[in-house]
Amino acid sequence: MRRHFVTPEGVDLQLSLGTAGARAGAFMVDALLMVALLVAVTLFLLYLRVKQLDQFLMILWLIGFFLLRNFWFVLFEMGRRGATPGKRLTGLRVVARDGDRLTGAAVVARNAMREIEIFLPLSFLAAQASEGLADSFLTIFALGWSGIFLFFPLFNRDRLRVGDLVAGTWVVEARREALSSDLVGEPRGHRRQFPEAALAAYGIYELQRLEQVLRGEQPAAVATVAHTIRDKFAIASDGDDYGFLSDFYAELCHRLEQGLMLGRCRQSKHNDT
Repeated sequence: MRRHFVTPEGVDLQLSLGTAGARAGAFMVDALLMVALLVAVTLFLLYLRVKQLDQFLMILWLIGFFLLRNFWFVLFEMGRRGATPGKRLTGLRVVARDGDRLTGAAVVARNAMREIEIFLPLSFLAAQASEGLADSFLTIFALGWSGIFLFFPLFNRDRLRVGDLVAGTWVVEARREALSSDLVGEPRGHRRQFPEAALAAYGIYELQRLEQVLRGEQPAAVATVAHTIRDKFAIASDGDDYGFLSDFYAELCHRLEQGLMLGRCRQSKHNDT
């Protein structure tokens, strides 16, 4: 499913939403990685204590589990990829639905809701069950509560979790495409010259988005992007928007390739690596 994703430059990129299966697979991968880490830490604590964990270490373990299941998602999604290891493996990433940069507040909000949706009721049920206090009503209530939120994405057209609704985010397909050389063409001596500041302002992400605009050949999108770049860097217009963007694409591609040869890789206008 494709949805409109309008960038601050006014370009509609029409991103593909992640499927329910891909999102479930990503969550399972992340869950398995977290469980593996918890098992490793538990074995280490058992090794240190030899005997059963005392009450103090058990409290530390519970606090560590709480921090892990929350900050695992938050820290990874706040990174430049906007994705946990599970999402990266399944080709997904988190983006803001308003087309702007994904903020830390949005990432925290969408993941804080997961605690209420799934972990809180199930953790309470497990604690009560361990003490023999979990009756049928409590079990049905806890499983029903988690089930409603777990299957919520299946009942809305954008496959949104409640956390996505609160934070204003989407989970979209983010399979990286190779930078195309056919749009660059053969070296030409009469290419337009661009200010260094204009070329230095963008990275691989913007280059791929510019490629989509050029391949789409939609006059309105081409004119919008060309006007945005010219206006931002005070470049005079010669009336040829497509030619302007084609030359800008070629020069930006050349600059980024030179950076890669020197060990520099600018992923986007927001990040340097």
